[in-house]
Amino acid sequence: MNKHFTRRRFLGTAAAALPALGGAITGLPALAQDSREALGTKQGEPTFGGVHPLQTLMEQHPAPLRAELNGVHPRVFTTAAGLEQLRQRARGSHRAIWEKALAGLVAMHAEPEASPAQTRRAQNTVGIGMVGAALAYKIEGGQRYLERAKHYMDAAVSYPVWGYTYSKPDIDLAAGHLLYGMGTAYDLLFDVLTVEERTRYREKLVRQARILAAHFMPKPGKSYSYSQNHCFIPIAGLAVAAYAVFDEVPEAASWAALSRAIFTRVLAVASPDGYFYEGVEYWIFSMPWIVHALDAFAHAAGDDMYDLPALRKAHLYMAHSITPNGQDIFDFGDAFEGPVTRSRVGHEPDRTHPNGKLHSNYNLLYRLAQRFGDAEAQGVAAWMQSLGHVCAEDFWSLQWYDDKLAAAPMSAIAPHHHFDDLGTVYWRSDWTSKATAFAFRAGPPEGHHAAALIAKMPDWHLSMGHSHPDAGSFILFGGGSYLTGPKGYAGVPSSKISNTLLVDGQGQANEGGGHDAFAGYPYARLDSIRITKLTLGKDHADIVADLTGAYRPELGVERLERRFSFARGAWTTTDTLRASKPVVLTAQVHGDRDIKQLAERSFVVEGRPSALKVEARGKNMQAVVEPGLVVSAGPPGNVDKGPKQQRGNVLRMSLPAGKQATLVTSMKF
Repeated sequence: MNKHFTRRRFLGTAAAALPALGGAITGLPALAQDSREALGTKQGEPTFGGVHPLQTLMEQHPAPLRAELNGVHPRVFTTAAGLEQLRQRARGSHRAIWEKALAGLVAMHAEPEASPAQTRRAQNTVGIGMVGAALAYKIEGGQRYLERAKHYMDAAVSYPVWGYTYSKPDIDLAAGHLLYGMGTAYDLLFDVLTVEERTRYREKLVRQARILAAHFMPKPGKSYSYSQNHCFIPIAGLAVAAYAVFDEVPEAASWAALSRAIFTRVLAVASPDGYFYEGVEYWIFSMPWIVHALDAFAHAAGDDMYDLPALRKAHLYMAHSITPNGQDIFDFGDAFEGPVTRSRVGHEPDRTHPNGKLHSNYNLLYRLAQRFGDAEAQGVAAWMQSLGHVCAEDFWSLQWYDDKLAAAPMSAIAPHHHFDDLGTVYWRSDWTSKATAFAFRAGPPEGHHAAALIAKMPDWHLSMGHSHPDAGSFILFGGGSYLTGPKGYAGVPSSKISNTLLVDGQGQANEGGGHDAFAGYPYARLDSIRITKLTLGKDHADIVADLTGAYRPELGVERLERRFSFARGAWTTTDTLRASKPVVLTAQVHGDRDIKQLAERSFVVEGRPSALKVEARGKNMQAVVEPGLVVSAGPPGNVDKGPKQQRGNVLRMSLPAGKQATLVTSMKF
């Protein structure tokens, strides 16, 4: 594409023997959303004038295919010369990594689901499966890999809708997975496909890319949820598809330009502290697509977009998010299903912890370590690998792992960290499995940086359903046990499912109205939630947070402060309230199992192997132990319509109604 590729052109081109896999890929979140959430795009009135920002970006940075790659395959992620280097790695330095990847190829162990493939996550798996088999064929040369790759590609061609017929068909997550899968496999296998096969696969790829591109093309009044995975996952697939057929389909140039423009915004809104606001499970699910898109831009277009604080610090987020036992997480936001997941009973742990090991996609850190020459990131990946963690796409480790880059020991990373943009603090006594650890949150759902960006980016709308109304909440780990924390992914997030405070029995922001508890709530008010004092030491911590802005003004909260301290092996919260009218202040401590009362103000949250002792102090304090009820996730498009589910129990400690209140809670294992 040259400088004469005009805006008009951009807009004009937009217009059998194996078991069924079903949801075989592990570690993926419950992909369901509230029908009221504006995911991906939202069409409104043209309230911002002039040329749409994405149109401007498309013209400034069209990201065309590198001239030397025209007519060449493969080219999206590697070349023929690159493949030869990968073959040498597979036989030498990376042999163990590659053999592990080959053993885990989903396409070699399971059948793709038959059309229309409406089982949750089934099509996602097909997309990933064909890439693994195609790459295996190019490295190993075995005919069986080629046949399985084409079998998966044929399955994708047979699907009349890429995605769910009843929720965002052809424009959502599954479409992104299959565009990536078909585009990558088509590119890798181009020279061994027959003319008929190339035509059939290309026509399906182009059909689906056209539909998705038309949906995402900018027009007056259209805004995008740039920070939300339902925006950037489909677009990552579109980018790969664009470069796979760039010189065969003229309009692919506009797909590449659109994808690059959207990712410019995706990266611009990412938190600079490296924290992933949608939660750990969504980092695991979403980060592959950021890496795949950036790799496609870097290799196919020579347009490296990696160098951002959000990506340079991503390893710190994952390191601190893993609990000392190495297999659970500090699960803020929509992350797994709390006690259900930690019980390792039922179907959910099969998805999140295959064979008891966390599906963490740690090999993404290989790529970040490689790109940044970062020994710390390499060290975190090595640590996660040593814990037996699982990756969905082990096969990319052949390309991502830099065996010449030394891995820093975990001891080189400070055992405590403050993600200051998201207001989240992690602390642990050390990096061993015997460590005592905690995490504490007190910040706006998308970080403080978002408050300034919103006004500057009228084409960005917030969609924060995966973030919970949990300001002031904490998660504790000690004695080898996850002692207390939130209830996990919820169809209707609520402050009642986290270790935070209630005012007159009500929680934060606009909870209760659907999956997005922050919809319609002023972000400037959320931005006032912040950590005002912080001291972190080798054996102690002291955090003071202002939570006032988390609560609706009509609740009458004039000042609500939570002080969270750790010293001498015990945690203490001191909650101080001032209100314009008498209100009831309630503190909460959740448990995965039973919670028993030992005395009037003394309780024990049962656990294995350790339990948490809780004591409360406050004038006329009353306590109650109740079932920990959660509105679980409903079907795609109706996440808020799921059934109520009990996930453990909760201790609620309340003071009588008053305009001023102080409640102190002490906890130790």
